[in-house]
Amino acid sequence: MFTLAKPHNRKSWCSGFTLIELLVVIAIIAILAGMLL
Repeated sequence: MFTLAKPHNRKSWCSGFTLIELLVVIAIIAILAGMLL
């Protein structure tokens, strides 16, 4: 369990990308929802 919380090098680098990835995923879902509806 501690092995997942230990690597801070990846978390600090990905912390800026998590928000961008979330926005991209939301945008893709919105486009797909718009196409289906």
